[in-house]
Amino acid sequence: MAENYDKIAKYYDKLSRFIFAKAQVNAQINQLHYISKGSKLLIVGGGTGWILEEISKIHSSGLTIVYIELSKKMIILSKSRNRKQNRVEFIHQSIEDYDTRHSFDFILTPFLFDNFSRQQAPLVFDKLHHFLKNNGKWFMVDFTLEYKSGQWWKSLMLKSMYLFFRWFRMIQVSELIEMKPYFLKRNYLIVEESFYYRNFIRATIFLKSK
Repeated sequence: MAENYDKIAKYYDKLSRFIFAKAQVNAQINQLHYISKGSKLLIVGGGTGWILEEISKIHSSGLTIVYIELSKKMIILSKSRNRKQNRVEFIHQSIEDYDTRHSFDFILTPFLFDNFSRQQAPLVFDKLHHFLKNNGKWFMVDFTLEYKSGQWWKSLMLKSMYLFFRWFRMIQVSELIEMKPYFLKRNYLIVEESFYYRNFIRATIFLKSK
């Protein structure tokens, strides 16, 4: 995923809220109460970093967070966020190139996999799977076409979004990969699943079983 969101970093949050109101925000915030004190988190593709402030409202200290973002401008914006006493390591790198010997209690991938092709997505999934501890939780938020109701407008909106991002050379892909089957194949358990924006956005908390 060579492209990134530098071109619209400054306007990304406003654009998101203009189109989806607070649906994208709520889908992520409503998962955060599952984070336990003293945990180690991996956030991949966190964007402008507003999620760090929301996490800090729940735990003002004691968390260790690795924050991976491909966009340099997104990283700059994220560093300006109030993360209170939590320790955050910012890494300007693609997740494909990132490696670590550490493991994590929680992994957050907000709207990450809609940036990957059918060939890339399983590779990224496998990498993150190995980073997550047994009994760790994976917060997965992304668009979905699982529900047939209103699929015509959802498909049209997806196509429009992909055209927009490809036009500005921020992504290369043009189709949405449904990631839920990858989790189920690896025997993840669904702790909670919620839908937003008329079932167009799905927020799932997966538990990695032994």
